Amino acid sequence: MAFEYHRILVAVDGSDASELAFKKAVDIVKRNNAKMFLVHIIDTRTITTVAPEVYDQSLAARSENYAKGLLDNYKEKANRSGVTDITSHVEIGSPKIKIPKDIAKKYEADLIICGATGMNAVERFLIGSVSESITRHAKCDVLVVRS
Repeated sequence: MAFEYHRILVAVDGSDASELAFKKAVDIVKRNNAKMFLVHIIDTRTITTVAPEVYDQSLAARSENYAKGLLDNYKEKANRSGVTDITSHVEIGSPKIKIPKDIAKKYEADLIICGATGMNAVERFLIGSVSESITRHAKCDVLVVRS
């Protein structure tokens, strides 16, 4: 008998890589009759790099609105593909830590699916990729989807 996944966490950030990861996730969720957890982390680095005189509450609100819109869009696509058991989750923090340590644990994920890239090459070189960190810290299987 083949191993089945039951609780699949899909990390999306709006990048092309996360779009591919989402599409692959839909197939895996359907094949395993699993529950999908769509997750977007509003990266605190993005917010804290904004000059204090530019930052205000509206930036945080816009980030949250973007995240909710992104997840609603993915949820709608998943529904059209036949996936209906979906939970959406938006949080502010470091995706490198939040996804593998907090959110995967909270939802008892047995598989995390994410895109291989999301940030630019300089950021990856300096601080390492989110997918690399998820792979290193997750207690469950991780599928990193390459474009």
